[in-house]
Amino acid sequence: MRAITHGRGFTHRQMGKIVTYTLLIAVTVVLTIPVVYLISTSLKLESEYIAENLQFFPKKLQWHNYYLALTMIDFGHYALNSVLLATSFATLIVTTSAMAGYGFARIPAVGRSKLFSVVVALILIPASIFIIPQFVLFSNLRVTNSYWPWILWGLSASPFFIFLFRQFFLSFPVELEEAAEVDGARVIRIFLQIVLPNSYPVLATSFILAFLSVWGDWLMPLLYLADRNTTLAVKLITAYVNPQGFPIVTPTLAASVIYILPPVVMFFFVQKYIMQGVVTSGIKG
Repeated sequence: MRAITHGRGFTHRQMGKIVTYTLLIAVTVVLTIPVVYLISTSLKLESEYIAENLQFFPKKLQWHNYYLALTMIDFGHYALNSVLLATSFATLIVTTSAMAGYGFARIPAVGRSKLFSVVVALILIPASIFIIPQFVLFSNLRVTNSYWPWILWGLSASPFFIFLFRQFFLSFPVELEEAAEVDGARVIRIFLQIVLPNSYPVLATSFILAFLSVWGDWLMPLLYLADRNTTLAVKLITAYVNPQGFPIVTPTLAASVIYILPPVVMFFFVQKYIMQGVVTSGIKG
């Protein structure tokens, strides 16, 4: 039977592909416009930015804005603070969440299903609800103006990451673990030497999400950290001002362009594992 055609001979499948790719291209263009405008505005004069007539592209590229972005503040110091804080937090929370997820997936216990339901329910609670109670708690513990809040958050694991790891470990071949048990390996050794080394997709997914949650956050560092220990995100919204105290926008946007580069580069390196982690974490219920 001949495939049904339309117009110039397109089949239903070809028409579907054309519509799909057209929508994808349209969405990509819409999502790209703000990024292009951010980069173009970072290369403008301040007078061009505040002009009444909108100019999408600068008349002359002002690379000096990037020099100002790096020199108006101690950019390297605050960037290093952000990297250390985000990396440490991501490492801790991925480790504890992986342990909890493996426990829910493999270790039998009374009430395990009900406890896991509670963990899933916690995902639905907005994080903003905990801001005031957490601040009061950390103030009473006298751990403000330090990185201890992030260490405690990392050690407490994440309900969402626990869910991801549990779903992934349910799809993990149980035969490998049974073979290790026959050889005399205990649970911790099986987890560290067999399960984790074969869990790159979910590890990469969780790590990049945890890293970005700290890298892009400015509210928590603003609440808990002193000026010298704060992150680059805070400095982007507070430090780029003129002698009169008014914000200077174009160097701020230049700094923002530099600020978004590490997550973008990281994503391109691990995007394959992220896609695999999202897909395989939903295989079993």
